[in-house]
This record gives sequence, structure tokens and C-alpha cells, in this order.
Amino acid sequence: MRVVIAEDSTILRQGLVELLTLRGHEVVAAVKDAAALEAAVKAHAPDVSIVDIRMPPTHTDEGLRAAIALRKEQPGQAILLFSQYVETRYAAELLADRAGGVGYLLKDRVAEVSDFLDALKRVADGETVLDPEVVSQLFSATRKTGELDRLTTREREVLDLMAEGRSNAAICAKLFLSAGSVEKHVTSIFGKLGLHQSEGDNRRVLAVLKYLQA
Repeated sequence: MRVVIAEDSTILRQGLVELLTLRGHEVVAAVKDAAALEAAVKAHAPDVSIVDIRMPPTHTDEGLRAAIALRKEQPGQAILLFSQYVETRYAAELLADRAGGVGYLLKDRVAEVSDFLDALKRVADGETVLDPEVVSQLFSATRKTGELDRLTTREREVLDLMAEGRSNAAICAKLFLSAGSVEKHVTSIFGKLGLHQSEGDNRRVLAVLKYLQA
């Protein structure tokens, strides 16, 4: 993969460069601020960008706003947010274009290098990958809404795992369900949320989007 890294911490930025290079990936740019991120992505057209949320000059949400801007200019541009902070309202905005290729991992919760590299590849391949803690906080934020109340407890569990970016096979393993049962739950979720089959939309992403925005 060809990767752009946007991280203001010199130690972490260099560590990511070395890690990815050792694993056979090409780091085409490693930058420390949002303006340089946007310039690097436009110049190098990477397969995926790893982006910290809080970068200079204010260390608030520069990286996140740059990621959103890049996705608007280049729909489908793969972005993996890698942060210490959960900014739930922006997760929905990143998903809103329905193009996939979005990830949100928390630095303190990545226990294995292999998990990080797997998430990076999945995002580059167009999947949506969310840290379970991000999903948990999103769930708390949407608990008061009514649209998801139509789902059963089991359907909510399945939707939680869908929001983490898990495949049907992974949901089967996590919930100890058969493939047929998971498919039935997923179909029911789509029906209850009014997500009908169409050529232009990915219903899994739309279901997660409703989960975030309900």
C-alpha cells in the first residue's frame, strides 16, 4: 500500500513510518499538520492516509476537518483516523458520503500491531472500521432516539458489530450464531430502518449511518 501519515508527534510519526516500511508498504509522505496532509494526498494519491485528529496550530480538530475536506473533494479517499480522542459527531460526517474507506481507531486501545495493520488494509480496501469504544460512545449518544427502538435486542447487537466494521462471518463468531441467523437479522435491520436494495447504496454503511445519526 502507498500511505500518507499525518501525525504531529515526531516519535509516533517516525515509528509509523518504520513500522509500515518494514511490513513492505510505501510511505509516500509523513507530515505534521493538516495543510501538509491535504497537499500530500493531492500530490501522491495514496491508497490510504493515517490521520491524527488534533494537530497544529490549535491542536483541536484540524486533522479531522482536513480528512472531511479531502473526502468531499475526492469521494472514496481512504482515511484511517488514529487518535486518543472520541469525536462522535464527526464519525457520522465522515460516513455521510456513503463511499466507505473510513476507519477510526483509538491509539491507547490498539494492543497488537497486526490488528492495526489489518484495520489499515480493510480501510484501504473500502471497508468501514470503528473501534468498539467509539461504537460504544456512539451508542450512548443515540440511545435517546426513537428510530432504532424498532430493533430487537439481538438486532441491536448485530448492528453494534456492523458499526465496528465486522463481516457477517465475524458476527457469527462473536455472537455464536449461524450464518443463516445473522443474515436474517441483517435483513430485518435493513427492513426496519427502511433501507431497500438499490444499485447505488451500500446498505451496511447506510445502516451504520442511521445508527450514528438517528
